[in-house]
Amino acid sequence: MSKSATHNEQSWQPTACMLCSIGCAIEVQTDKGHITKVRGDKSAASSEGYLCQKAARLDHYQNHSERLHQPLKRLPDGSYQAIGWDQAIREIAEQMKAIKAAHGGHAFAYYGGGGQGNHLGGTYSGALRAALGTPYVYSALAQEKTGDFWINGKLFGRQSCFVVEGMEHADYAIVLGANPWAAHGVPKTRDVLKAFQKDPGRTMVVIDPRRTETAAMADIHLQVKPGRDAWLLSAIIATIFQEGLEDKAFLESKTTGFAEVKARFAGVSVAEFASICGINESLIREVARGFAKAERATVRADLGIQHSPNSTLNSYLEKLLFLVTGNFNRDGGNHLVAQFAPLIGHSGTKEEGEICTRVTGMVGISKLFPPNILPLEIDTDHPERVRALIVDSANPALSGADARAYRQAFSKLDLLVCIDVAMTETARQAHYVLPAQTQFEKAECAFFTFGFPVPYFHLRRPLFRTLSNTLPEAEIYRRLVVALGEIPERFPVLERLARLDRRVPASKAFALGLAAALKLNPQWTPYVPVILYATLGKALPENMASAATLWGVCQFFAARNRRGVQKQWGSLKGYALGERLFQEILANDRPVPLAQFTFEDTWKLLKTADKKIHLYIPEMNAALENIKDKTEVNTNYPLILMAGERRSYNANQIFRTPDWRKTDKEGAMRIHPDDLAALGLQSGEVARCVSQQGAIDVSLSADDTVQPGMVTLPHGYGMWYQGYEGQLLQNGPAINELTRLDYCDPIAKTPLHKHVPVRLEAISQ
Repeated sequence: MSKSATHNEQSWQPTACMLCSIGCAIEVQTDKGHITKVRGDKSAASSEGYLCQKAARLDHYQNHSERLHQPLKRLPDGSYQAIGWDQAIREIAEQMKAIKAAHGGHAFAYYGGGGQGNHLGGTYSGALRAALGTPYVYSALAQEKTGDFWINGKLFGRQSCFVVEGMEHADYAIVLGANPWAAHGVPKTRDVLKAFQKDPGRTMVVIDPRRTETAAMADIHLQVKPGRDAWLLSAIIATIFQEGLEDKAFLESKTTGFAEVKARFAGVSVAEFASICGINESLIREVARGFAKAERATVRADLGIQHSPNSTLNSYLEKLLFLVTGNFNRDGGNHLVAQFAPLIGHSGTKEEGEICTRVTGMVGISKLFPPNILPLEIDTDHPERVRALIVDSANPALSGADARAYRQAFSKLDLLVCIDVAMTETARQAHYVLPAQTQFEKAECAFFTFGFPVPYFHLRRPLFRTLSNTLPEAEIYRRLVVALGEIPERFPVLERLARLDRRVPASKAFALGLAAALKLNPQWTPYVPVILYATLGKALPENMASAATLWGVCQFFAARNRRGVQKQWGSLKGYALGERLFQEILANDRPVPLAQFTFEDTWKLLKTADKKIHLYIPEMNAALENIKDKTEVNTNYPLILMAGERRSYNANQIFRTPDWRKTDKEGAMRIHPDDLAALGLQSGEVARCVSQQGAIDVSLSADDTVQPGMVTLPHGYGMWYQGYEGQLLQNGPAINELTRLDYCDPIAKTPLHKHVPVRLEAISQ
């Protein structure tokens, strides 16, 4: 890749923020390798100039003390030695071959595959997994959303069916376990929230144990007791059924299993459930009636319910809310969306022959495996345990539940390879660390293309020269697959055909040549992404080789969504339509409209055989039967910690060092003033937070937005970094020192981070 910059540094250059799933288009000015100014891109139809406060700090991602500059090899004493790429690739490949020969492909696992907004690099990772023969993919998505995906599979036919909300068009919105003001996740989030607040004809209900910034703007705040969301949601649904507020016509024509579901809620005592969840019964009934009677109603749900007790059940109840009221696949409701590139797949059951893990026997969900089982798959004497792990753009040593278990498991690996831009906590335990280019030094994108009726896709161009000894993930994976002996170093014929094809795309020269090559060499088929990079990539504009995989993505998307793409880009058909879309993406610096959809199109995304929504799920029926079992307070750990709170100045682990924060530099624990007084502690004091698993020191902050008996800590802290004099420092609470592997949802194994029993102790002076 050329090291030349692709832009005039003092001009405003289009790119995108990658701090949440929306990926707002922005413009930046740069100077000497730094992002100096950031503004919203008013020319981008997808976000129209919208910008939040976090995006202004993006230079702290690009430039910080933990950037990796060369490959590193861990020495026996734990120190690291800088080595060349040839040595790193050769030694890693040799060890991979030896492990596979001795133990088979199941001895490997893969974690990550494209961090937030770094999805393009992840498209090439499948080639390495194919070479190793492993199906075991772990990721942050599996830690967060697989219970939700499992429910989608039961309701809509495939776990890859993806549902979004329609807040911008709704008259009535329930925000459930989310704080969009701080977390965003909705297009032009704060504008949408302000519009609800200002319009007396619209209603926003927030369900959250804390009076968040979003809750403070709401018409109604249901301040549920921590962990009791299932009782509250059940009470709302029971009210709808018991008062005959369900959409009978919708349920009759679009669903099956309605009678069984209604029967389950017929005997629910709304008064009893109201008492359990801590919400006044009359307020529950008011919300149920308002939501059911609204012309357009939607539910925005997030990790607050997905990382709480009854996690998968919560996701089921959340979806029942908009389904039984008919607010599905319609304007202002929740609806299915077509995905540009499939971020997830569909997993069957063990009885259907689906692959499961060798130690815990876990079947994947959406072709993903939950991080909560990974240490158990490694740290064991089981003969088929995981012995080698490749981590790309992820940091499970800090982000996975029970950091101590991860550290112990990593120490037992024969090989741990970390591909990243920074020296993360995981990288500090790896045998080899391979430095990738940042998201602003290569072609990149996010596949969160959930806009409707027009989804947009933004291919970002590099802003900066690459560091001399870093590589894009596509090149790292290509070199590893070549070193493993799966593909040749070069494809001269395909390279020539790719150059011809870019000059005369209508010739289909490259497509025909690739098809012929795969027919002659069918063993190359699993490696098509890296073959595209090594051939078509060389014919693309300078510094854009990593975008080669989008050629295939465009062809598949155009084939699956022909009419929608034709509405946007004309009446072309077949290959020509996909090629047109690819050319538009390559030619534009800003988000490109992919297609135009209608709500009629969303019904075509339903994957059940009978094209109806299957409301009755036996496992959820059983869970509802046991819903009356109340969770008792643990007297040894009387406080409930909501770990991983979204705040104004945290952003997952994209920002490694604390200098980006204007406020909340230490990630203080929010605690109600009454609890502080009862414990004899003071705001600003440092105390020890103790769970069943571990203990950390926390700075306390008196805050009456939390209920008595609950405390909160943010995510995105606890990272190690080099101080000004080179000393190693840790910033804020490492919350996964407190969490446990076995404290998780029984179906999806998602951790229950929002309900961790803890106690606080004074620190002896």
